Amino acid sequence: GTLVDNTPAHIRAFEIFCDRYGVRNWKERLSQGFGMGNDDIMRLVMPEEVIREKGLAALADEKEAIYREIYAPDIRPVEGLKELLERLRAAGIPCAVGIRCAVGSSGCRANVDFVLEHCGIAEFFDARISGDAVTRCKPDPEIYLKAAEALDVTPGECIVFEDAKAGIAAARRAGGGGIVA
Repeated sequence: GTLVDNTPAHIRAFEIFCDRYGVRNWKERLSQGFGMGNDDIMRLVMPEEVIREKGLAALADEKEAIYREIYAPDIRPVEGLKELLERLRAAGIPCAVGIRCAVGSSGCRANVDFVLEHCGIAEFFDARISGDAVTRCKPDPEIYLKAAEALDVTPGECIVFEDAKAGIAAARRAGGGGIVA
């Protein structure tokens, strides 16, 4: 949600997904999970018997495939993002030339790659840390700690851009040098 305004697409994908399984009253539970990983979100939204029958990974894969399918025609970076990255590059700020810049997302790797490539901004990011590359997603700090490690910097040297409460908590717990919410 920080690089693209994908919340409406995720909500629509959950609507389609939950309808397939006859799940009602999912919106209230989903709102508690923004910024978290798929396993945690599925535990919030889906009935335990469906999770036992299908498995968390299969359910997450199914929902995310719906998301990518419905969002592909409309995906675009948030207003001003490309311009910001290009201005940083022109000013010689390392992030903008692909050095010491990472994406740390609770989303699965397929979604991270989908966003970066469809928006034409993959070149700006050296490291991609996704929810399926960690054992604990946001609000746990593991994603940001791994991102800093991948960039060979300390967390205190990083500035984190976040839009979700879980992500802000994760960045603080990781010891981020600055948080832009």
